[in-house]
Order: sequence, then structure tokens, then C-alpha cells
Amino acid sequence: MSLFRILAVAASLTSFAVAFDPQLGFNSFVEVETRSIDEIYQAALKEGGTLTVWHGGDEKTQQNSLKTAFEARFPGMTLNITVDLSKYHDVNLDQQIATDSVYVDSIILQTLHDFPRWKSQGALLPYKPSGYDNVYPAFKDVDAYYMGLFIIGWSNTFNTKFLNSSVPIEYTDFLKPEFKDKLVLTYPNDDDAVLYQFNLIMKQYGNGWFEALLAQNPRWVRGTATPATLVRSSNGTYAATFTSSIGLFSSSPLNISHPVEGQFVTWPQTGAILKNAPHPESAKLFHSYILSQERQNSTGSWSVRNDVAPPAGYPSIMEMPGTNPTKFSEWMMDRAAVERLRFFFETRIGSAQGLSPLIDDL
Repeated sequence: MSLFRILAVAASLTSFAVAFDPQLGFNSFVEVETRSIDEIYQAALKEGGTLTVWHGGDEKTQQNSLKTAFEARFPGMTLNITVDLSKYHDVNLDQQIATDSVYVDSIILQTLHDFPRWKSQGALLPYKPSGYDNVYPAFKDVDAYYMGLFIIGWSNTFNTKFLNSSVPIEYTDFLKPEFKDKLVLTYPNDDDAVLYQFNLIMKQYGNGWFEALLAQNPRWVRGTATPATLVRSSNGTYAATFTSSIGLFSSSPLNISHPVEGQFVTWPQTGAILKNAPHPESAKLFHSYILSQERQNSTGSWSVRNDVAPPAGYPSIMEMPGTNPTKFSEWMMDRAAVERLRFFFETRIGSAQGLSPLIDDL
């Protein structure tokens, strides 16, 4: 059974704010988009040429390149894209839905457990962009209310200027003496994808690994972009992290590795169009563009499509050793278990301290 089928069943059983059940309309089936992307573009221009997207992330500028690429590809279109933590975007969208005041056209988030619930509430618009049939089945809702649009994953990231020959591969490597006072890590109790990373590590190595990690005196920060930023810019004060991502290739002075014996987290960052989106044609253009081979080939990361070649030197995401991109969604659905684990870490390292990573200037 598809992962998203499982999530949909779970959401239908647990949702307490259902507006109506879309399945009883017996009209949710949609064909795969037959219009060319330029025909959708013309329809979007007639609609006003503007769309509003909320995108999960932890730096305001993280999606500037997407905005630039989209507006360059489609002159006359304006993409108003707002980046914030997914756990804040989702509750603010819930308020829009509850008050019948939706002004967001499209939402792309890490909080994968939200999408089956929004589907069950009748809040989403089913849509199958061209290429939908080539999206891995586990990454898409069977009724096309939501789907993964691109892959995100953590890696070991380190500054090659300050590590000499001590390249971290396994999570036990971070317990070596040379990493004492040199690690910068995202609070696991502030980001569910980081929390899941710690969950995987400690299932393999036990609580003793975490106690040894604490003895290394890591610096805990908010946001997953912050660790890589500090490792890059701190002139040796910090040398490595395993709660960040700079992509699949080195970016001097940073380099990456993935564990051989351990597991690392990957997931399909998932998107949907709101049923009451003010600009549905513009949202369809946006989703069609992101899912296009043109865009999927330009990201430098794994694709959610099975007909797009993986980056040079890597297998496809479904064949990559050490990770299973479907498991994060399953884990996210058990919110009670997630909260218990969150509080486990909070009792040991305290609540997340500091400003939002969007405004902390780190």
C-alpha cells in the first residue's frame, strides 16, 4: 500500500475539524494536465499574473532562487513566496481555512502529516501536473490532492580547512576528541526532521551515544541552515554538523559525507494547491514548473520523478543506501510519539533558545 494511502486513512480517523468528506462528492478524479506549460502560463496571466506561496524553511532568502527562476521563465508573473518554519505556516493556514479567508494559493511544507488532514477537510484542490504519472507512487496522494515536489536530506557537513584527515562518516565519529567543542547542531526538539534524525541514530547506538555527544559540548542552535553557516564562517570555532544540508556536493570550504553503517533522513518536501486559492491557474503553473523535468534537473539533488536521472555519482533516491525517504512521513503521523520524543530531549538540553532562525542574523 502506498505511504500516502496509509497517511490518508490515518488522517480520516483522527481529524477532528472536518469541513466535509470530499469522497462523498464522487467528483475528485482529475485527468493529468493536457495543456502545455505555455498554455497554462497564458491562463495564469489572464488571472492576474500573481500568486502567493507559503514555503517551509528557516531562512527568509532560502527560496529567492526559486522566485528568480520562476519569474524569469514566465515574464509578467509575480511570485510572492514567504518562507517560515513549516510548524508555523501550517497553524496559520489552519486559521485561514477555519475562518474561510484563504489567500494562499500554494503551500509547500515539511509537516507531511498535515496534508492528509487538509484533504479530509476538503481544503485542497486535486491537480495532476504533466509528469504526475512519473512521480514515485509513494510520494503522491492517490487522488492528487498533494505530492512531493523535491527531496531534502541531511548529511554530515564539515569544514575541510580545520579537520585535516578526520573526516566524519559515522555518527560515532562525532564522539572523537577532535570534535570536542567543535560541533554545532540544531535543537532536535525544535525541528521534526532533526528529531527524527536523532531517533534513527539512537535506535542504532542507544542513549549512551547521546550522553557521549553531550560531553562533546555541542552548540545548539535554531534552524537547520544555521549549523552549516557557522561551520563555514566561524574560522575553525566550529568544524562539523550532521543536522544541516548544503546539497549533494561540496561547496568550499565545506564538504559532505553520508554514513555507511548508519541511517540519514530524507523526505519529499510536499506541496498542495488550496481549494479556495485566489489564483488557481497561477498555482497550477507553479506546480507544473516545479515538477517539470526542466526544474527537476536543475536542483542538483534527487528528483521525485522516476524519469529524471539522479545527480552524478549517486543512485536514485529510492536506491540510495542508508536512507528511506518514505519513513519520515510514517513517523510524523504519530504525533503523540513525536511529542514524547521532543520532551525527552527538552528535559536534557532545555527548550530551544534564541530568536527565530529567520531573524537571528546567523
